[in-house]
Amino acid sequence: MVDTVSYRPKAGEIPTQPGVYRFRDASGRVLYVGKAKNLRARLSNYFAPLASLHERTRRMVTSANSVEWTVVGTEFEALQLEFTWIKEFDPPFNVQFRDDKSYPYLAITLGETVPRVMVTRNKNIKGARYFGPYTKVWAIRETVDLMLKAFPMRSCSDATYKRAEQTGRPCLLGDIGKCAAPCVKRVSQEEHKSIALDFASFMAGQDMRYVSDLNKRMRQAAAVQDYESAARTRDQIVALETVLSKNSVVLADSVDADIFGIAHDELAAAVQQFIVRGGRIRGVRSWVVDKELDLELADLVESVLQNAYEEEAVPPKQIIVPVLPEDAAELEHWLASVKWNRTGNSGRVTLRVAQRGDVAALAQTVDHNARNALVLYKTRRSGDFTARSQALADIQEALGMTQAPLRMECYDVSHLGGTNIVASMVVFEDGLPRKDQYRRFSIPNSTDDTESIYQTLSRRLAHFDGELEASASLELEPTQPAGATGGPPSKRFAYRPNLLIVDGGQPQVAAAARAMQDAGVTGIQLCGIAKRLEEIWLPDSEYPVILPRNSDALFLIQRIRDEAHRFAITYQRQRRKKDIGSVLADIPGLGPARVRDLLKHFGSVTKLRAAAPEQITEVRGIGATLAVTIHRALRE
Repeated sequence: MVDTVSYRPKAGEIPTQPGVYRFRDASGRVLYVGKAKNLRARLSNYFAPLASLHERTRRMVTSANSVEWTVVGTEFEALQLEFTWIKEFDPPFNVQFRDDKSYPYLAITLGETVPRVMVTRNKNIKGARYFGPYTKVWAIRETVDLMLKAFPMRSCSDATYKRAEQTGRPCLLGDIGKCAAPCVKRVSQEEHKSIALDFASFMAGQDMRYVSDLNKRMRQAAAVQDYESAARTRDQIVALETVLSKNSVVLADSVDADIFGIAHDELAAAVQQFIVRGGRIRGVRSWVVDKELDLELADLVESVLQNAYEEEAVPPKQIIVPVLPEDAAELEHWLASVKWNRTGNSGRVTLRVAQRGDVAALAQTVDHNARNALVLYKTRRSGDFTARSQALADIQEALGMTQAPLRMECYDVSHLGGTNIVASMVVFEDGLPRKDQYRRFSIPNSTDDTESIYQTLSRRLAHFDGELEASASLELEPTQPAGATGGPPSKRFAYRPNLLIVDGGQPQVAAAARAMQDAGVTGIQLCGIAKRLEEIWLPDSEYPVILPRNSDALFLIQRIRDEAHRFAITYQRQRRKKDIGSVLADIPGLGPARVRDLLKHFGSVTKLRAAAPEQITEVRGIGATLAVTIHRALRE
């Protein structure tokens, strides 16, 4: 047993992330606060043999009775938290700050019957809970103003509160929804105190739990068509998310920049804008653009910037974008003129792509948020009953159908260089996916995509109206139950769709039409959707059907096509992992000839997988290094 203190934690219990630690004595008093880039590495220094420690360090660890730590996200957050705790606990073993400047704090007077939130430099308010210190008063007031939208607690003075009690009329904050108005009994004192406790809890932990709860409440209100409550809850969510983003310091204090992230597909683009001033994220904007034209990302950047600064926003010195548009110089000149017209300040506005460092890391975060926003937008749009109904009606009209396509099936083919050919079938009913009815197909041999489509549709059409005979030339793998490869398909598989969609243009549609004709199937509408231009092709049609880019009909068809593509790609990758030939072909230095020599030498896949690197080197042309690589790839 090493000569150290008894409360030493096990090394495996201490995390390796950045954080702040506190040593406490037997009475719970904080003796020392420190920060670390790696908590485990730093704390291990304190638990070395006592004889090896510096005298002051030894006195501190022997005076302490326990140690605790808090993990944070970055080293800067550790620095900020360390400073806060040193100011709060005044630990005797820390270096004492000699700065006699008093810093502003955010205080919540939980000791009062009706708690109040305020900005103050007085740290001696009885029963108050403090947050800070902050360097600028205006930053706290801005935060409080946002927080009151989500947690409408009292922020007025005692005199204002008493006057409202006497007159029975609340102040302006009560009228605009930034105070629950306990002064006029709109809420009870207990309810108001609960709001204040939530305010304090959120400020203490930046707890995303409140955002999640509000999201659930908003969805519940929308589900029962209580749209006013849903809108109020949405505004509260926006306020909390803004506060969360404003409290992250990510760049140097001198950095003023707008950072844009753009995620887009053929129909829509989601834009995220992080507004960084003085190195701090001061705000976040997000919006979605329906694309009427098929724009490249560079062209989309130009449109986004024009939209962002067309009204009152002032361009900063730097604007970070995903890619530079071709006319970047002209766009910079326009942004500089906008800045001059709105502020009277001249100065160049620079467009650039972040390549490395903290700015690039933040740009990745912005881009990640944009991708999430696009997925959320598509999900919410698909989940809207009115939009789905309109989409189905528009598809019926555009394709000349006698009834709305309440059941649609979409097919896609996936392969890698003509190997591991698979196809997928996805089902949408009433505009929503029915994943329990998805199917996947394995195609042993095919000459091209049109032949694969023909084989897949032939297999599918044979099962209509309860005809469940199996086909020997084409294997069907139902998705439910997982891993099933045999047995009759479910009864649902015999249901006839109103609309069959194939991923592709005229050639793929013609192949699908030939399969329907050969199977003798009629009364089902067929179409194909061609990528990039998003054209809808019908059988024997010289010209495609062009749906408006922002239409719900095209959005629904695109979504079912994308789902079929995703499902096919997933299955193709699964099969490829099982195919040892594909695994070997992925290894650098192994061509088709060496792959054949390997399989011929060992005689079976099982023996090859069990072979040691030394055995693999016996194959002509396989050296020791390549043998080790092959052995590792087969084991993984």
